[in-house]
Amino acid sequence: MRFLHAMVRISDIEESLRFYCDLLGLRETRRKEVPQGRYTLIFLAAPENPDVEIELTYNWDEHKYTQGCRNFGHLAFAVDDIYALCQKLIDAGVTINRPPRDGRMAFVKSPDGISIELLQKGDPLPPREPWVSMPNTGSW
Repeated sequence: MRFLHAMVRISDIEESLRFYCDLLGLRETRRKEVPQGRYTLIFLAAPENPDVEIELTYNWDEHKYTQGCRNFGHLAFAVDDIYALCQKLIDAGVTINRPPRDGRMAFVKSPDGISIELLQKGDPLPPREPWVSMPNTGSW
């Protein structure tokens, strides 16, 4: 058995691609338009792990999804520098829900409210400001 992908429902393709690709660094691997079902599937993968994908599902008819989309937990990514990525996200207007106070773990949310866990590759970075003093915001 081999893990293929996790599916996340999205409400705005461009906003979601900006978050997942431009900010997190994933790459679109393929896209499938399904007119008879009125949806689009967009598959994304991390450059370092192209065989494991996230499937973004965009339903053409307007849908409002509740947070967590049917008890979905979170997506997790190992990152090279958790502080640098969190700063990039803040600079782009993304709220850091659980700051990387420990130099190891942070949580943010996608434009559709999906929790994203960011984990520092290897050993945690030494704790430093402003992260150590930054409070949690909202939920994750």
